Amino acid sequence: MILIGLAYNQKPEPTELPTELPEAAHHQGGELSRPDEEPPSRISGLTVAELTARDEFAEWDSPATIAAVEAALSNLGRVVRIEATEDFPERLRAIRPDIVFNIAEGFHGVNRESHVPAICEFFGIPYSGSDPFTLTLCLDKARTKETLSFHGIRTPRFAVVENLADLDARTSRLDLPLFVKPLHEGSSKGITDGNLCRDRDQLLIQTKFLLENYRQPVLVEEYLPGREFTCGVLGNGDEAIVLPIVGMNFGALPKGSLPIYSFDAKFVWDRPERPLEIFECPAKISRELQRAIEQVVLDAYRVLGCRDWARIDVRLDRAGNPNILEVNPLPGILPDPAENSCLPKAARAAGIGYDELIQSCLRFAAARQGVELDESIAPTVAPGEPMLAAG
Repeated sequence: MILIGLAYNQKPEPTELPTELPEAAHHQGGELSRPDEEPPSRISGLTVAELTARDEFAEWDSPATIAAVEAALSNLGRVVRIEATEDFPERLRAIRPDIVFNIAEGFHGVNRESHVPAICEFFGIPYSGSDPFTLTLCLDKARTKETLSFHGIRTPRFAVVENLADLDARTSRLDLPLFVKPLHEGSSKGITDGNLCRDRDQLLIQTKFLLENYRQPVLVEEYLPGREFTCGVLGNGDEAIVLPIVGMNFGALPKGSLPIYSFDAKFVWDRPERPLEIFECPAKISRELQRAIEQVVLDAYRVLGCRDWARIDVRLDRAGNPNILEVNPLPGILPDPAENSCLPKAARAAGIGYDELIQSCLRFAAARQGVELDESIAPTVAPGEPMLAAG
C-alpha cells in the first residue's frame, strides 16, 4: 500500500495562548477601534502589538482540519502524520513516504512556507502543491506584484517601506487612499480597519506600528474601491480551472466596518456558532466580468508557477477591471461548512465535496510526479483532465 506523509503545523491549544485582554477599545496611536454593533469580544481592544501575539499561529491548522485531511487521504493510501517540527527532516528520512501531502505553513523566516517542500526535494520525495520558489515568491507580496506587473497582469500600484525615514520618498507617487500591510504575512495577519489610510498622517501612524510590531517591511498599495472576490484554482498548466467565484459581501460586517477582509472579520466576528454571511458563491456577476476575473486569475496562477491548487484574491479598480491582490498557494481548507473557508466553499458550489477536494490535489501532484495512488474509491477527477467548466 502506498504511504502518504501528511506534513502540517498544528495550532497550539487555546490554553497556551495569552488570555488576559484589555477591557476597553482604544482609538489612538495605531490601536484598534471597533463599532458598538460588533459581536461581543474582548479581542477588539487589542493594540497592534497585542494582536501580533494573538495572530501568531493564525496560518496553522486546527486538529479538526488535520484529522479531516487525514481521513480524506486515507482512501488513497496509508497516511502517516509528520508534523513540521524541528525533527521533521529526520522523521521524513526515516519514514520515507511515497508522497507527501503538504499543508505546513512553517514558522520562522520569510521562506517558512518553502521549508517542507525543500526538504522533500533534498530527499527526493514527491510532494503536493507548489515548489519552494513559488511558495517563497508568493509570501513576499512585493515580489509577487513585481512579477505580475512584469507580465502585464493588473495589480494595485505599490511601494515597499523598510524604515519610516523613507516613507514619504517611497510613496510620493502613489495616490490616496492607501492600504498598508506586513510584507510577509498571510491569513489577514496585521490587517485591521486602521490599515486603510486616507491621509498622510494616518499612513505615518499605521506604517510605524506595523514596522515596530511585525518587524518586517510594510507594503503600501493604492486602495481599489471596487468589489472584492476570491478564486479557488485546481489543476496544472493549461488544464487548470477556476472554481465558482466567491464574492465578498462586506455588508455583513458590523455597522461602521470598512469593506476589507480583516483579521477581525476572519477570526473574531465570524464564529461557527454565529457565522457572518460574508461569502456569496457563486458570485452574482455578469458573464463578462466572470470571464475577466477567471482570465486574470489563471494568468497569475501560471506566471507565478502555482501547482495543484491555490486561492487568489481579486479586487476591481474604478474602471471595473479585476486586479490581483494576493496569491496563496497554500490555501485554507477548513472542513466545517459552517466556517467560512473559501476554497472548500467554492468546491462545494462546483459539486466537489471536501474529501474529493483534498484527494484531487493529491491526484494532480501524483500525476505530475509519476506516483501511483491506491484508488480504493472511484476518482472524482481524472488527473490531467479538466474537472469542470471554468466558473
